[in-house]
Amino acid sequence: MSEDGQDRRYPRNLQGVLQLAVDAGSAAEGPAPLEPMPEERKIWLREALAEACKGQTDEVEHMKRCIVVLSQEGVVKRETDDDAERESAFEMLSYLCENLDNARDLMTLGGLDLTVSEYLCHAQSGLRWRAAQLIASCAQNMPEVQVYLLKIGTLPKVLQLTDSDPHPTVRVKALHAVSCLVREQDAGMQAFLSHDGFSMLLRGMQSDDERLRTKSAFLLLNLLSSHPEQKDTVVSMGMVQQLVSVLRMPHSPFHEHVLGALCCLVEDFPQGLSDCRNPALGLEELLKQRDKELQGKEESQEELDFCERLKVMCFNKQQKDDTGMDR
Repeated sequence: MSEDGQDRRYPRNLQGVLQLAVDAGSAAEGPAPLEPMPEERKIWLREALAEACKGQTDEVEHMKRCIVVLSQEGVVKRETDDDAERESAFEMLSYLCENLDNARDLMTLGGLDLTVSEYLCHAQSGLRWRAAQLIASCAQNMPEVQVYLLKIGTLPKVLQLTDSDPHPTVRVKALHAVSCLVREQDAGMQAFLSHDGFSMLLRGMQSDDERLRTKSAFLLLNLLSSHPEQKDTVVSMGMVQQLVSVLRMPHSPFHEHVLGALCCLVEDFPQGLSDCRNPALGLEELLKQRDKELQGKEESQEELDFCERLKVMCFNKQQKDDTGMDR
């Protein structure tokens, strides 16, 4: 499906047109003859390029109209019936900006500045979460846009929304934006650390919202996997003890990610291993109990695997060391 939700008879961008030309040119068997391009082929390619460029221009025009709606004088600051129109504008922009070229264009047009400065702090929760969603759509897999958003101070704002917004959907969408700004982005990771982002993830795992707990635990696992150099930072803030306390909460599927994070903190990191082995923590008995509860549940197999892996790393080897069998 194309970006505007309707099937097109032309590619979405120049790359698509070129690929279409290559495909058409290779349809015939055997090597292409070394001769000038026929005039009819030139006409076809010229029309295809014009149509593709027209489609991209249409999308830019759509974005410009959405920005006009969002930037109307005096509308941003008051609660009016125009909220529905602005919500629709955000949804259209998020949809269009799944195309990374459009995300870059929106940045150039000033749409991201407007979103960050006016809408992340808007009184209406429906506009706050849609603003966060747009930021996530634009930032994912787009280093140029990530760097720009970090430069204009987006990360502290979405971290604060994740941590303290009264509306649960705003918190979830803001956390998605955080993830898109820090994953695979060194500058984003440094900003995340400077704003105590790991503590925010811990509070997210302790929240009442299942979506926020799951996304917080998943992001923690991802960051520890991709940034093992941060284990010392995380362990020194008591993360092992806090994660075990999260595991003692009523069982939830997000515990799979919590166990995965504990495995990361133990693997090749003596202090994490020592913390997990602390008898006062009672982790060994907790893992045995969890293993017993989940046996035979196919949907919990990955959680069971993490349980087993953690038991082996923390306690099986310890027992061998204590009896001298591993020496």
